[in-house]
Parts: sequence; C-alpha cells; structure tokens
Amino acid sequence: MSFVIAGLSPEEFAPLYGLDEAALAARGVVRKIADRKPGYPCRVTLQDAEPGERVLLLNHESHKAATPYRSAYAIYVREGASAPARHVDEIPPVLRGRPIALRIFDAGGMLIGADLALSGEPAENIRRALDNPQAAYIDAHNAAYGCFAARVQRA
Repeated sequence: MSFVIAGLSPEEFAPLYGLDEAALAARGVVRKIADRKPGYPCRVTLQDAEPGERVLLLNHESHKAATPYRSAYAIYVREGASAPARHVDEIPPVLRGRPIALRIFDAGGMLIGADLALSGEPAENIRRALDNPQAAYIDAHNAAYGCFAARVQRA
C-alpha cells in the first residue's frame, strides 16, 4: 500500500516567526535553541533541527476530529520553516530511529487500531495498517514522549 507523509503547513506557525519572547509567552509558545541532534524534530520539515537553530515549542491540535480522540500536545517547529516536507513511500528523518506509535483512524476520526514500530522503521507497520480498508489515516507519535510526529495517508 502506497502512502504519503507530509509536514504541517507553515501558514499556521508563520505569524509566530520573529516575535519577541514576551509576545510568544502570551501565546503559550517558547523559543528554544537546538543544542543537539536529534532532539528537536520539526513538524513542518520533518527533520531534526541542527544545533544552534531556533525552534518554537508550542501546543498543537493534531487530531481535530469531534470525537473522544481529539488530541493536542507540544510540538517543535523550526522558526522560519516555509515549505512542508512531502515523502511518498519513504520514512522522513524524524520518524527514523525513534520508537513510533501509530494511531489508526477511520474516516469519522474514531480510533480503529494502534501499533508500535519500536525499531524506528515504521514503513511495514504503516503498510499493514493501511491494508485495512476502514483505515482513513494514521497519526504517528513519538512513543516515548507521546508528541505528534506526522500524519500518514494513502498516496
């Protein structure tokens, strides 16, 4: 089963780029400087920020379905990220080498399954999940911290 993993649209985050610390704090956002790689996975570029890069730590509603599975949690976005990544039938850097939890949803936003890709190579787990005709999309999360990593859809 062919799949697409795309980064979040930068339009949601662009108004935050360049704001001072007080303006960010008023919005519940924290600017950080990446001090290691991996460690600051950008949800727009789907790559880890390089040490020294500025990232924004903010709360993001990743699953907006009007169901009990609605979900929001902290994510990182590279400050200035302007183009969302798009990966077809390949795993982006932020999903490689990390244990990944896959939450499988139907078209109505109801959870119909879950899987763990503990190896940090979730391609086979994704294909297996998408073999289910009821699976509309998959939300990938970092298994340890629980934060949203990326949405997976059929290509």
